[in-house]
Amino acid sequence: MVSKTTFEVLTSDTTMHNDPIIVVGGGFAGLTTALALSNQRPRPPLLLIEPRHQFLFLPLLYELLSGEMKSWEVAPSYDSLLQGRRIPHLDDRVTSINTEQKSLQTSRGQVLKYSQLVLATGSEPDDFGITGVKEHALTFHSLTDLPLLKDRLQSLRNRASKDGALVIVGAGATGVELACKLSDMLDGSATIHLVELGDSVLSRSRAFNREQAQKALDQRGVRRHLNTRVTSVSAHAVELLENDVPQSLNHDGLIWTAGTKPVLPNLTPIPPRERGLLCVDEGLQLTTDPNVVVLGDVACHNDAEIPWPRSAQSALQQGTAAARTLQAIRMGKAVPSFHFQDLGEMLSLGMGDASITGMGLTLAGPLAYQMRRLTYLARMPGLSLGLRSAGAWLVPS
Repeated sequence: MVSKTTFEVLTSDTTMHNDPIIVVGGGFAGLTTALALSNQRPRPPLLLIEPRHQFLFLPLLYELLSGEMKSWEVAPSYDSLLQGRRIPHLDDRVTSINTEQKSLQTSRGQVLKYSQLVLATGSEPDDFGITGVKEHALTFHSLTDLPLLKDRLQSLRNRASKDGALVIVGAGATGVELACKLSDMLDGSATIHLVELGDSVLSRSRAFNREQAQKALDQRGVRRHLNTRVTSVSAHAVELLENDVPQSLNHDGLIWTAGTKPVLPNLTPIPPRERGLLCVDEGLQLTTDPNVVVLGDVACHNDAEIPWPRSAQSALQQGTAAARTLQAIRMGKAVPSFHFQDLGEMLSLGMGDASITGMGLTLAGPLAYQMRRLTYLARMPGLSLGLRSAGAWLVPS
């Protein structure tokens, strides 16, 4: 927690004597924005509010689960990422925001004023109100999810019989990548079932990656249940409607990757929303307040030429653009429009295996795995940490 004295020292600036720019949320979008703002001249006073002590490079969470990467590579502390940046980090959660008063309140009761606001609070798993999901399903969305999943895997590996079953609900990128990684980690100790409401896995992915993923799932014996709806979950079984036929599937663990929902504090006045997301204009500004930019999993802009995906790639680009927007507002200049650039797609498809489409490449296998890993590390906020990690990986153990 940042004390008032520390906050005043870290945000003091000879050219700026106003309230700080407050960045709410320290994920890809929020952290990228804060780092970009810290490089601007004149430099505005800043404050990052994020309840976690560690940043999470979510696309590499699979490698942290499998032990292919270390915690300091995938989840460095905010202290290390912000070192020397003069960006104080308040480890608290924002509960309410009043945009008319330009103030916010935290869960500890602190009331803070801001000059401009970055809202990038991210998302959490959505159980869609299905009976038993909240009580009995595991998730794969944060560092706190790993211990429970690791314990479940260890239990399955230690069983004398090899008739266990893990069920993964949702065959988007998270579900498919997790299915391949878990299959390699279990090495035949249990059968993996992948349940998908649609008629294919990775329905939004590029054709090459989708083909490689299907091949990887086949090689690992992952059983797919397409056109299948989950109706309820209990501690040891999941009830399904598979092609409208009721089925019951016993499980030794069910992992929910079927969707997420935005996490937002209470906002006054209530701004327009679309599917629970806050509506923004082409400059990432809240449609009801130009001094508030909204990013990542909580933002929606229906008029974008290319829909903004809810991905790390999009969040990183939005963070850089948001810093430019806020600077333009402060300087009284025209706000630049944000245009998402699709740089491609990379998928982890098991231990030492991956698929890449983009960056002028169409590649699968061990080389794709190496390139995916290094590409992500190069995009780690705080490049020196990424280079240090790459160096550790290139040196044989």
